[in-house]
Amino acid sequence: MNYTQLVASIEAYTENNFPDITLADGAIETTAEQVNRFIQQAEQRIYNNVQFPSLRKNMTGNIQSGNKYLRAPDDYLATYSLAVIDASGNYEYLLNKDVNFIRQAYPNPTTDTGIPKYYALFGPALSGTTITTELAFILGPTPNTTYTAELHFYYYPESIVTAGTSWLGDNFDTVLLYGSLVEAYTFMKGETDMVALYNQKYMEALALAKRLGDGMERQDAYRSGQYRQAVT
Repeated sequence: MNYTQLVASIEAYTENNFPDITLADGAIETTAEQVNRFIQQAEQRIYNNVQFPSLRKNMTGNIQSGNKYLRAPDDYLATYSLAVIDASGNYEYLLNKDVNFIRQAYPNPTTDTGIPKYYALFGPALSGTTITTELAFILGPTPNTTYTAELHFYYYPESIVTAGTSWLGDNFDTVLLYGSLVEAYTFMKGETDMVALYNQKYMEALALAKRLGDGMERQDAYRSGQYRQAVT
């Protein structure tokens, strides 16, 4: 299901083409703005409930010698793994700790140096003396030379609203459609029974999506064995 098909389905199910409305401040909210908000709100709910492979991204960068901070990517949301790669190509996967652990374990960042073993999400990054909205990691110990960092992280993929298509729309459009309908009926202040119906359908679709993203894609027959249904 692409964006055009999704919008048409939302309008058909709700029997509403969501005409332009005037907001309290006098601004006009168009049909597209309303429907796009329903879709993007649904995507956010889904992406925070199921860890699909499409939510993962891998990126490499440089860790500078003597710099205990590593800036996170602009679209970073959460970490799957962070590894340091030395000059020989060996990987050292870092353990996630709290900032206070790293400060206590390596109290002097100037002299407590070596290949990093731990990291913590430190907070907003600095650009000169200006605090930015982006995040940074703190490493322990402080890098004693330049290393390559490989970050495997969680992010929001581009919305079907702007991309026209998405992995979710192509592979699991049911949960996206019903999630959007829940948002649309909530906006419409629709009848309670219809809101409950679409929410139930959304939860059913979400359960199937979780079975795929958090279940089937995390196992195989060799490691876990094939699924067997008990015979009575």
